[in-house]
Amino acid sequence: MSTTTYPVRVDGALDDRLNRWLWLVKWVLVIPHLFVLAVLWIAFALLSFVAFFAILFTGRYPRGIFDFNVGVLRWSWRVQFYAYGALGTDKYPPFTLHDVPDYPAHLEVKYPEHLSRGLVLVKWWLLAIPHYIVVAFFVGSGTWFATQADDRAWAWGGGLVGLLVLVAAIVLLFTGRYPRSVFDFVLGMNRWALRVAAYAGLMVDEYPPFRLDMGGDDPGTTKLHEPPSAGPPPVDRPLRQPGEPGRPGVRMTAGRIVTLVVGVVVTLASVTGLAVGGALAWLDEGRRDSAGFVTSGQVTLSTTGYALTSENFTIDIGATTVPRDWFGDVRIRVASTDGVPVFVGLARSADVETYLAGVGYATVRSIGTDRTTYDDHAGGAPSSSPAELEIWRVQSSGPGEQTITWPVENGDWTLVVMAADGSANIGVRADVGATAPSLEWAWIAVLASAGLTLLLGVALVVVAVVRRPQPGPSALQGPPPAPME
Repeated sequence: MSTTTYPVRVDGALDDRLNRWLWLVKWVLVIPHLFVLAVLWIAFALLSFVAFFAILFTGRYPRGIFDFNVGVLRWSWRVQFYAYGALGTDKYPPFTLHDVPDYPAHLEVKYPEHLSRGLVLVKWWLLAIPHYIVVAFFVGSGTWFATQADDRAWAWGGGLVGLLVLVAAIVLLFTGRYPRSVFDFVLGMNRWALRVAAYAGLMVDEYPPFRLDMGGDDPGTTKLHEPPSAGPPPVDRPLRQPGEPGRPGVRMTAGRIVTLVVGVVVTLASVTGLAVGGALAWLDEGRRDSAGFVTSGQVTLSTTGYALTSENFTIDIGATTVPRDWFGDVRIRVASTDGVPVFVGLARSADVETYLAGVGYATVRSIGTDRTTYDDHAGGAPSSSPAELEIWRVQSSGPGEQTITWPVENGDWTLVVMAADGSANIGVRADVGATAPSLEWAWIAVLASAGLTLLLGVALVVVAVVRRPQPGPSALQGPPPAPME
């Protein structure tokens, strides 16, 4: 047994009898926990940011934040232990941040009375780099499935823990037993990773040992030296002896469960809102050119017929729909791929159908990164060149790039691209842009509302899973002092 102690204790008791088949569906069973943990880890990151400055200026980790963040680690460890981080138990993890005495997985971190204000600047990134490399080898990044050129191949990226747990699961499936030596090794690697997580989370100053403490009961934290105090001499005491009762968990009442579910739903919705707002901001800031148009990427279109047309599209800007200011002006730029003078025009759909009746042309159905699809219409040459007609709302023709700018208006419209002389075999490069004057306000509003919603969702989750500490001895403080004689 190791005599060097560390203020993070990670335990796990392997079930005597595990179901041979349950591990095949645990990935489904843990989905509710994964949703909650996604929110809790967002809160963990935000609160760790607060704790960083508290430690930097005061040397102390705020106790409320510390208990919450330890609870997130504890919750994560229980889910890992149940699922594919260990497969050590079939007992479903409880929804609580607090220690549950009768659950076979436990995590405790000794609260530090003082932390180094200098180390907080470097330990979570610079000093922890060697451990990050080791943990990456142990834990990895999960498995992924790749498809290239219709050839399918599995690639493993789950780390040594995932590989050994998979081996143990296969042995369990055929023999009904989990190899104890594999379990002890897996627990040692998880213990290493969780110590590093606590160190990177600023909870301890002691550098994590480069030591694989294997086994279910943590041999690396069997003794913790308490600071001297008045009264009896200090004694060595474990963080929590195996089987010793811990602090009671939160009783998940109906109100707490409803609050938790609402908080998770609100948070996930806010994350979607942040993604949408970020995409709109990228469009506004990253795709707007010097002329003020938010512009698409350039695409290449071609046909052996006499014309390329868009599908008919309807604009209906009324009192009950989107205001015109949201669209602004639309710009379409077209250039021939072979130097032939090109024509581009926009007209009412009925007029275009009349002009192209009996003409061979192609309608662009969809534009993709790999493939563009068309609907081909059989027919002959047009009766006149396009520029001779008076049906066009806007038009441009000639050699080089041709540009039309259209102030969006109501109606049924069709875009037409042809050779300027009405000949066949057309190939062009084209892009579309819009001024979209309200886009900036849109993404600011979406991001602001999503940020407020995120705070609300995280607050609801925290309220659901955190309770105020009850008076009484702490599991980390030891028994109450003996009465004075």
